[in-house]
Amino acid sequence: MLLELAQMLAKDVRLFNVFQYITLRSVLACLTALAISLILGPYVIRKLTAYKIGQAVRDDGPKSHLTKSGTPTMGGALILVSIAITTLLWGDLGNRFVWVVLLVTLAFGAIGWIDDYRKVVQRNPKGLSAKAKFFWQSVFGLAAAGYLGWIAQGVPAMNDLIVPFFKFIAYPLGTAGFIVLTYFVIVGTSNAVNLTDGLDGLAIMPTVMVGGALGIFAYVAGHAVFSKYLGLPYIAGAGELAVFCGALVGAGLGFLWFNAYPAEVFMGDVGALALGAALGSIAVIVRQEIVLFIMGGVFVAETLSVMIQVLYFKWTGGKRIFRMAPLHHHYELEGWKESQVVVRFWIITMMLVLFGLSTLKLR
Repeated sequence: MLLELAQMLAKDVRLFNVFQYITLRSVLACLTALAISLILGPYVIRKLTAYKIGQAVRDDGPKSHLTKSGTPTMGGALILVSIAITTLLWGDLGNRFVWVVLLVTLAFGAIGWIDDYRKVVQRNPKGLSAKAKFFWQSVFGLAAAGYLGWIAQGVPAMNDLIVPFFKFIAYPLGTAGFIVLTYFVIVGTSNAVNLTDGLDGLAIMPTVMVGGALGIFAYVAGHAVFSKYLGLPYIAGAGELAVFCGALVGAGLGFLWFNAYPAEVFMGDVGALALGAALGSIAVIVRQEIVLFIMGGVFVAETLSVMIQVLYFKWTGGKRIFRMAPLHHHYELEGWKESQVVVRFWIITMMLVLFGLSTLKLR
């Protein structure tokens, strides 16, 4: 009897030790978030439809988009619920980086929720004003940047701007420089993903690919041996973000099941702002801001197209460079089908992500 009890206890201990592995918990987080998204997706879509929370479509956009009017939006809440539940289930809740990224994600999601709610439910076309939206983004972005800056004081490697492809080139930022950079990365990435979210599946798949790649960087940064071998800064505790990234990937893929063309639901600002902020905060913690810029090239191009269009329009008194901004609408008006734009942007993102991952070894 005692022998059998001892064997059972030993088996339980071995099982417990297995679940200590970040890699296993990351995979389980991905599968869990995927399952939650797939199970809750139909229910969320039915509720959004019942409450008539439908997407409004611009009259000056591609005519093919007029059929999308009324499609349920604010589906990004499904992604956030899946990520939050999964992170709390599989993540190390004693890890401060996990809480920073999770709280930043939910905070930016709250901004998007208010904006979507005012537009769709209250029928206010302006939603949350641009000034108010930027103000709250700045509040949460600076709060996260300040806290991470405080942590960085005790982790010298976090104060350096890492230049990819060069093994020994890093620029010291100092606390102030780190805070400023962190703020711009989080807020900038949040808005960049939001601008990209204009076609069925266009924003979510690049987010999934970039998030998965950042999970690899997080695992390496949090592993003393691997980070030293690959010449990356060692950030104790950063590896736990691989679990969050796994949850993001799973939740994103689950949402894509319903968001693929023709979309049954749109993520809205509640999802786009939150996911962008999540990517930005993870990139900052693992010291891969420049690599994020590379891997998220589609997000960057979409943002630049809007900035260039607005500046050129004002400078020339009404002329345009692109037929319509953001960039994906330009290609639609040039004759590309929506599915072609989406898949081609996915392919570009895949190549950029592989290029970004190559910086792990090409140094």
